[in-house]
Amino acid sequence: MKPRKSGLSKWFKEKWVDISRPKKGGGYKKCGRKKAKGKGYPKCVPAAKAARMTAAQKRSAIRRKRKAGNPGGKPRNVSTFVKKKRKATRKRRKK
Repeated sequence: MKPRKSGLSKWFKEKWVDISRPKKGGGYKKCGRKKAKGKGYPKCVPAAKAARMTAAQKRSAIRRKRKAGNPGGKPRNVSTFVKKKRKATRKRRKK
């Protein structure tokens, strides 16, 4: 029986990229950074997910990640996609 390709083993084998640092020819630089001087905090996602994201989704994810900051030297997890808020529906009264 073959082991399933899911969960943590799949997570480690994925190619992780930093969507805040695009390359000139296309694609993205590898996730992480060597030095923190003058660079914005990286937002890392699997390459397959980065390819499916729109430009607006990428900007939003990067902005939220950098706004969350790095309190106490620990990286903060920020969701890649924002959950849409539902509008409150009004009930119509019968006359």
